Amino acid sequence: MLQTLRKAFQVKEVRNKLLFTFMMLVVIRLGSQVPVPGVKTNFFANLFANQSSDAFGFFNTITGGSFTNMSIFALSITPYITSSIIMQLLTIAIPKLEEMQKEGEDGRKKIAEYTRYVTVGLALMQSIAMSVGFGGQGLLINYNAMNVIVAVVTMTAGSAMLMWIGEQITEYGVGNGISIVLLFNIVSSTPNDALTLFERFIKGKTVAVGVVYAIIIIAVIVAICVFTVYLQDAERRIPVQYSKKLQGRRMVGGQSTYIPLKVNTGGVIPVIFASSLMSFPVVIAEFFHVDYSTKLGQVLMFLNSGNWFRPEAPVYSIGLAVYILLIVVFAYFYTSITFNPLEVANNMKKSGGFIPGIRPGKPTSDYLNNMLNYIVLIGAVGLIIVCIIPIMVSGVFKVSRMSFGGTSLIIIVGVVLETIKAVQAQLLVRNYKGFLNEL
Repeated sequence: MLQTLRKAFQVKEVRNKLLFTFMMLVVIRLGSQVPVPGVKTNFFANLFANQSSDAFGFFNTITGGSFTNMSIFALSITPYITSSIIMQLLTIAIPKLEEMQKEGEDGRKKIAEYTRYVTVGLALMQSIAMSVGFGGQGLLINYNAMNVIVAVVTMTAGSAMLMWIGEQITEYGVGNGISIVLLFNIVSSTPNDALTLFERFIKGKTVAVGVVYAIIIIAVIVAICVFTVYLQDAERRIPVQYSKKLQGRRMVGGQSTYIPLKVNTGGVIPVIFASSLMSFPVVIAEFFHVDYSTKLGQVLMFLNSGNWFRPEAPVYSIGLAVYILLIVVFAYFYTSITFNPLEVANNMKKSGGFIPGIRPGKPTSDYLNNMLNYIVLIGAVGLIIVCIIPIMVSGVFKVSRMSFGGTSLIIIVGVVLETIKAVQAQLLVRNYKGFLNEL
């Protein structure tokens, strides 16, 4: 990684892209400090401090703290992420969108345009819900129509601007713009989390005890990061052989290749789906100020991840079992809509390709489907391990949820690996250009 960065800064073209990306990230951090006009900037911070659930914790993490500060980027790029997932699902469900996606670059540009429209619509809906729902509870200094409109317009425009910045990073920076913006927001909360760990485990302890705790904390974090890296990069390569065929007067084909089936085929999507489904009732309950001493409140306690590892109340671990089940279900569901074994088998058959020892057509499709079911289960177990460890530490040791929790770690590792590969690809293209110019 360090060698890649060093080479990147030695190449003017790639260095300019890195500097452009850095300047865009500076703009994001500056915008994260500018409050929405007419709001109490500490409203959500006080709300989080007084509530018993952590439903808003991950949302605040991926906004880089902009949500609790009620900055102009309070919604961050969450509307874009949601709209991208919606469009991806609609592409599978609506044949016209599926055809559009197969049209190539023009089709993808149209889908990207629709995604932008959906993003603005979702940002508008979320900002209206926040301004109207919480405006009368103290979010707005003066709760009136004008202040509501100003807050709605500001937050919607802020989300649209972040989407635009992400697209500019993709076009003029190192690529993966939206992912880099999300990564930067998560990483920006790391110093506060490090301070929380220091105050909880090290502060007030003797030097020897403090050093031991620090070594254990660093070792656990490094181990989870290494495991996440392997989980994100692991793949099962299915060998494919293409038969030779006659074209004109010569034989072509006959090469060997493979189908890379990623172990974590769904990425972070199954975790996001599961977390969202578990936290949605809790968010609604917080909105209506549900009393947790009632029967409804007790049921909601099962959905709060902060209660899953409470030694004094093991019954709440039922919620953990539901969470694990949801991750597995969504892992299989998302994989089924993004990878079609029958389509892959048919394309291989048309191209004269086959898996050694497996007949083309339906036997190949069945083989890929069985292999995929096995791989998805392994990937889902890996996701569960990465997500459960931070929640367990949080519950057992009474530590507030960290920005480097399971979901955040998967996002961080995935984006870092993608960005490094993108930089390496740009360096490789530049080397090819230099070689051709010499010729």
